[in-house]
Amino acid sequence: MGFDANTYGDVFAELISEKRLNPLDGGTENTAVKSKLDALNVNAAFAGKKVVDQDMAESCLSGVWLYHNFLDTSHTISQAIYTETGSCWHGIMHRREPDSSNSKHWFRKVGEHEIFDDLCKKAAQIASDTEGAPEALISQSSWDSAAFVDLCVDALEGRSGNDALCREIQQREWELLFDYSYKQAIGE
Repeated sequence: MGFDANTYGDVFAELISEKRLNPLDGGTENTAVKSKLDALNVNAAFAGKKVVDQDMAESCLSGVWLYHNFLDTSHTISQAIYTETGSCWHGIMHRREPDSSNSKHWFRKVGEHEIFDDLCKKAAQIASDTEGAPEALISQSSWDSAAFVDLCVDALEGRSGNDALCREIQQREWELLFDYSYKQAIGE
């Protein structure tokens, strides 16, 4: 089953319903939604839901800012979340800056995140459907964040033709991490 933005309430749905295959770098800030993002806070975003984990709720906010290419704001939020999930959002943001060594640092702090098994499977599936995808991505038995950082850097710097592949995997990564953050925030 695909990602359904409506699962996360009206406020988030309005901000994440458009599928965005964001670039591997910082991209261009989506200023069309800036005023909505500025008004975004945990109480508004989770209206009608009881938040049981504030860090996870803040992780959702970090993810939404990142989704619209506001890396600085996403960074400020994720940097203040001292959990594996906060470090994961932090690592993704640095990968997109691009600052590969800093990204790898934050992914080392993550260790084995709950989403990594599913991400490994999704990435392998996407890669197996992509001509010229690296065999290591198809045959991996566990998610290797550092290897994915390197793959993104190679694509970004023109050393491979894997830009579209990396962007698709990056989108699945965002969806899995947002879903995890949201469910943990409300205790599901």
